[in-house]
Amino acid sequence: MYIKRIENVINSTHFVLTPLIGKTEYVVVDCGGGTVDLTVHQLDTYTGGLAELHKATGGACGATGVDLEFEKLLKKIFGKDFIDQFKLKRSAGWVDLMIAFEARKRTAAPNKTNPLNISLPFAFIDYYKKHRGSSIESAVRKYGDPNVKWSNQGMLRISPELMKELFQPVLSKIIEHVSALINKPTVQGVQFLFLVGGFAESPLLQAAVRDAFSSKLKVIIPQDVGLTILKGAVLFGIDPTIIRIRRAAVTYGVGVLNRFIPGKHPREKYVRKSSIEWCTDIFDKFVTVDQSVSLGEKVTRSYAPAKNGQKSIVINIFSTENADVKYVTDPGVTKCGFLRIDLPEVVDSDPRKPRELQACMTFAETEIKVSAMDVVSGNEVKASIEFLKD
Repeated sequence: MYIKRIENVINSTHFVLTPLIGKTEYVVVDCGGGTVDLTVHQLDTYTGGLAELHKATGGACGATGVDLEFEKLLKKIFGKDFIDQFKLKRSAGWVDLMIAFEARKRTAAPNKTNPLNISLPFAFIDYYKKHRGSSIESAVRKYGDPNVKWSNQGMLRISPELMKELFQPVLSKIIEHVSALINKPTVQGVQFLFLVGGFAESPLLQAAVRDAFSSKLKVIIPQDVGLTILKGAVLFGIDPTIIRIRRAAVTYGVGVLNRFIPGKHPREKYVRKSSIEWCTDIFDKFVTVDQSVSLGEKVTRSYAPAKNGQKSIVINIFSTENADVKYVTDPGVTKCGFLRIDLPEVVDSDPRKPRELQACMTFAETEIKVSAMDVVSGNEVKASIEFLKD
């Protein structure tokens, strides 16, 4: 079931990103609930085609990060054990509380001077009295922070300054991610920054992005910023070929055998087949992470059975975020598919020549199409791998 690499039979495709005439480069900062996703594109102003200049990146620094900061504040005021119990025992009340906070979170703005009133549900007030034997008002008073007050109308009043503090850890991470991206040598031609996504509706986030990047880039915040991503998804669904060049999200390859070289290959990878010494588990790369790949680009490799008389071959497909991977057993390498191809006997074939197997990866829109063919018999098998990773 093993395969070996046939050297110098079919040269692999070399990926070349041809400079575009009339190019415009921009970064899209998509700020959602859980994550912030960054992409860099180059627009060909003559054809309207897009090229991805850097693989999608980002981090878990979306709007829910502000919710977590608010939860930390509640634990400081009312106690961690109480908040944990309330979430567990009164989950509906916790949802009501977070909905009330969400409404105030959306109105937080840089120049706001009035306190933000967050309505605490009756379930929260009642459960606290039963759990602690005291009132919400006494807990707030005991906390002793002038930025947090209690209203007799059942409102927790938070000063604008404190609300900004709840936002600050998340905003700092977003600015850090964007700064790290635009400072990379490969994206130095970026001229515009588009801020989109549901969280991008926040005036505090908009102000932070403008303050950090308006001196370097033209910051653009579209109308209906929360719907921009949805509109883009619909347009992409109508014409997915608009993105002509992508960046590989991970490294893809197959597991093969190579001739064992003492001192270069680890001894634990040594196997002997048909009187030949092999190194097993070699990761033979088809495309490397962040490598540019054109729409319809093909990469072909040629292999042969490592043992004469094999009736079938299984070609295992692997992926990893590591660009310098050597073996399929390296940390972070995962199996993402396989191809099984039968090798029937062919009467007029030359037994002295290695039986050639061609494996091909085709980069098509949002997936990778993988195929393998036994050249002698013409048998061919196909599979697909999802190209866009979350």
